[in-house]
Amino acid sequence: MNGYEQMILLGIGLGTLVRMIELRVDYRQYPGYPHGYVVHSTLGFIAAALGALVIPALLEENYVAVTILGAAAQQFQSIRTMERDFLTEIEATELVPRGIAYIENIAKVFEARNYLAMITAFVTTVGYYFFDLIGGLIVGGLIAYILDKIMVQNTVGDIANVRVKDLEFSGPTNSNIGVEGVVMMNVGLKEALEQWKESGIGVVIEPKDDDARATLANIGQRQAIVHDVASQLGVKLDIGVVDYTPLARLNLDTGRVYMIIIPIEPDEECVKQAVSSTPILEEARRRPLQSKAGSAAAD
Repeated sequence: MNGYEQMILLGIGLGTLVRMIELRVDYRQYPGYPHGYVVHSTLGFIAAALGALVIPALLEENYVAVTILGAAAQQFQSIRTMERDFLTEIEATELVPRGIAYIENIAKVFEARNYLAMITAFVTTVGYYFFDLIGGLIVGGLIAYILDKIMVQNTVGDIANVRVKDLEFSGPTNSNIGVEGVVMMNVGLKEALEQWKESGIGVVIEPKDDDARATLANIGQRQAIVHDVASQLGVKLDIGVVDYTPLARLNLDTGRVYMIIIPIEPDEECVKQAVSSTPILEEARRRPLQSKAGSAAAD
C-alpha cells in the first residue's frame, strides 16, 4: 500500500469526522456520555478505515483484502444488537417506556450511521484518486451532506396537524377524562382528578391522509409520541401512580389520535412542538395509498 498513505488518511479522517458530527446527546439520552462516545467514535473510526482501504486494495489488485473488508463490514450489524440490548435492558427504568418499535428504530439508526462513515471514506478516496486532495475533500464532504439529508427522518408534524385541546370531564362525578368527546380514562381518586383538571393537557393529532392515518394507528408510533413528550417536558408520574399515566388513544372513526398528559411544564405550545417533533418510526410507517386497493378505497 506504499504511496496511498495520504489517500487512506484523508478517507479515514473525513469518515471519522462525519461519524463524530452525527454523535449527538439530546433528550433521548443516547448515546450516553462519555462511554457511548468512546464506543461509537471507535466503531466510526473502524468503519472509515474499512471504507478508505477499498480503493487502494483494488488498485493493488489485492482482491483477498477486499473480500475481508466485505466480511468485516457485516460485523457492524452487531452495533444494532448492542444498542437494542442496551435500551431494552433500561426500558424497565423508564416511567414512560419507549416501546419496542422505538428501540428498534434507534438501533437501526446507529448501525446506518457507521455505514455513512464507511461510504464517506470510500467516496473520499475515489475523489482523491481521480482529482487530488482538495477534490477528495469536496467529493467526500458532498456525499456526506447528501447522505445526511437522505437519512433525515420525517416527524409527526410532517404527516399530521397537531392541536392542543382542553380536557373534558363527564360522568356522574365528572371522573371520565376525554378529548373531543372521546373518553380516555376514568379517575376515581379526588386528588388525581383535581390534578388533571388543574394541569392536564389534551392533544389532537389529525392525520393529513390515509397513509398518515395508518402510520399513527401503529401502537409503537403512539407510544413513541407519549415517550418523547414526557422526556422533553417531564411528567407528573411515579411508580404505582397509575391515575397520572399519559395515554394516546385512537379514534376508530376518524383516525385521529388523542393524547392526555400532566406535564411538569404545562406549556401548550411546547407540548404541541414536542408532539410535532417526534420522529416517524420506520417500523410504523404505512403507505396504503401506494397500493391499488388502498388508493381505490380512499377515493
